[in-house]
Amino acid sequence: MTNVEGVADWDGRGLPPVAAERMRRAAEGGAWTSLLSAPAAAGLEVAGFDPVGEVMGSMVQRIGWSSYYGCGSVGWGTNSQTITSGSHPRAGFAPYAHAQENGWATAIGRMVTEAAGIGADGIVGVRLSRQNLGNAVHEFTAMGTGVRARSATRPGRVFSTHLEGQDVAKLVLAGWMPAELALGIAVGIRHDDWNTRQQRTWTAGNIEVGAYTELVNQTRADARMLVQHRIRAVGADGAVIASMGLSTWEIEPGEGHTDHVAEATIIATAITQFHRSREAPSRSLTYLPLKRSRP
Repeated sequence: MTNVEGVADWDGRGLPPVAAERMRRAAEGGAWTSLLSAPAAAGLEVAGFDPVGEVMGSMVQRIGWSSYYGCGSVGWGTNSQTITSGSHPRAGFAPYAHAQENGWATAIGRMVTEAAGIGADGIVGVRLSRQNLGNAVHEFTAMGTGVRARSATRPGRVFSTHLEGQDVAKLVLAGWMPAELALGIAVGIRHDDWNTRQQRTWTAGNIEVGAYTELVNQTRADARMLVQHRIRAVGADGAVIASMGLSTWEIEPGEGHTDHVAEATIIATAITQFHRSREAPSRSLTYLPLKRSRP
């Protein structure tokens, strides 16, 4: 077993000692665990994959708010602008967004390393979670099930996908393969100028608050751009979206000074096409009825 001294001596590179020990035990064979549902396991069987074990990656990181560099407002007039983490890498909450990217990338990278260590060709059904541990400390966790293809040809890299086993089977039988998870995280901030304050007052009636519309649209656009960059970087053809989240809040950096912040997160799986015929390799998946038919 790994002792406390082994954990204390870890320099942060590679897998944590407890994860390396878990990987060593899994590589020795024997009983394996998974996060698969019964339909997912059946789908993987049809597509020619065998489960080899549950894998995970974790990273705990402190993310402070001291990285705030202003909202780009000019005076108290009507010319405020939206500052996003993609368009201004050092302004607004860009360092905060980059810290989140680092947290997810580290957790996913450790999960992939663990999967490669037990002989997996890919990871299916990846679940991402973030937990607030207090004092601005957050844990980023990625979990999934490592699978191995029943083939003499091995892929050059471990693939990862949020898709469950049955959906992976549908992709494969239609000539597509998942490549890797693609994340886009963007944060935008905008000062509430005079126009915005007038539009949001209760006496304004039912009108659009144009500044907020621009804020959420530009922030989402930044997140989409990051996902597209990742798709191109891995040489994929497209992506299947898992989720598109948006949260907003306001801050008061000074008396009588209000800014609004929007955070957009997109999680997707980049996919690539390996069969380009007009007809898919298979018309449908084989399935078993789960209910006994009545006479």
